[in-house]
Amino acid sequence: MDTSKALEIFRQQLEKYVTFNEAEWIIFIQHLSFQSLKKKKHFAEYGKVCSDIGFIVSGSVRYYVVKDGEEITGYFSFENEYTSSYKSYLTQEPAVNYIQALEDTLLIIISHKNMQLMLNNPMLAYKMERFGRLVAEHYLICYEDRMSSFINKTPEERYIELLENGKEVLQRMPQHYIANFLGITPVSLSRIRRRILEVAR
Repeated sequence: MDTSKALEIFRQQLEKYVTFNEAEWIIFIQHLSFQSLKKKKHFAEYGKVCSDIGFIVSGSVRYYVVKDGEEITGYFSFENEYTSSYKSYLTQEPAVNYIQALEDTLLIIISHKNMQLMLNNPMLAYKMERFGRLVAEHYLICYEDRMSSFINKTPEERYIELLENGKEVLQRMPQHYIANFLGITPVSLSRIRRRILEVAR
């Protein structure tokens, strides 16, 4: 995909949060860069400061932690979504998780340094403040929904919810990552899938 097409997609998605006039847009895009991640490469790593927030133009990433030598997948992001180790990005302290490309992934990047420059630019400051706040609110809601789901729903209910709302995850992700995401083993996931198929017959 060429850069002009990628920027056009990004601009359309940004309009959920802020709308730039042409003069603002010209200044804004000077603070962006592109990053291509090959499958399995990391966008963020435990113990390293995550200095970027990325908009996923194409591809997907997973968020995971390592506990007792085992990778535990907590979340996924796809096209037209943002990705970052947000706490690390905001505080500039080392990340406590990993973000890994699950496919070849193209991102538009706003570095922490460039975000600060835009926040200090009188022409962009208000809109970048608004953008930052609304993106943060969106991901806070996602986080609360996920916590609530683990507290209030069974693994089977969480899987059915994924069938209804997250078909992309099921179609594009390896089964062991999906099981991990649901907080169950691959064997338990297979049992749940069999039960659902039997009920559907």
